[in-house]
Amino acid sequence: MAITDDLRKTLSDPTPLYFAAGTADLALQQAKKVPGLVEQLRAEAPARIEAVRNTDPKAVQEKAAARAKEAQATLQTKVNEFISTLDVDLKKFGDNAQDLALRGVGVAAEYAVKARETYERVAEHGEQAVKTWRGEAAEEIEELAITVEGRSEQAEAEEEPKPAEAKTEPATAKKPAARKTPAPRKAAPAKKTTPPAK
Repeated sequence: MAITDDLRKTLSDPTPLYFAAGTADLALQQAKKVPGLVEQLRAEAPARIEAVRNTDPKAVQEKAAARAKEAQATLQTKVNEFISTLDVDLKKFGDNAQDLALRGVGVAAEYAVKARETYERVAEHGEQAVKTWRGEAAEEIEELAITVEGRSEQAEAEEEPKPAEAKTEPATAKKPAARKTPAPRKAAPAKKTTPPAK
């Protein structure tokens, strides 16, 4: 029974649907910004293309070569520093590895909490979006429910016998209880008869 209850609770939880609705609504909001960005790129594109055309290829090559030499020298010095510090203390490295592992577990737990909070925020946004989308329909349904409830109350009031009528009718006026009809019996299988021998 516990598994059935858990499944029922899981399947009746609307939060994933609200999350999907919230995601769709946020995507729609972001999509509305795209035309403005396209217009901005169209306006800036001619100036950028002209700047690229006016640059000297030799100057770009020289700058790239200088940056590559600087990066190579920096990388080589960093590698040499790393190798020299690695040889210094292996025991300290083991302690740091344990510390990093513990920090990693803490960071993973923190990200899990943040992910859950984000999930809940998007689900709340989706719930509000669904309420907004349903706004007019929900009001119509409420009005319809009020109307139907009013009609059913009137019908119940009309069906109830008035006190004066109840006294004049005998007690046998009550509806007789429905009788249960027995299920039809199956016919017994027919016996095979053999013709008399002559």
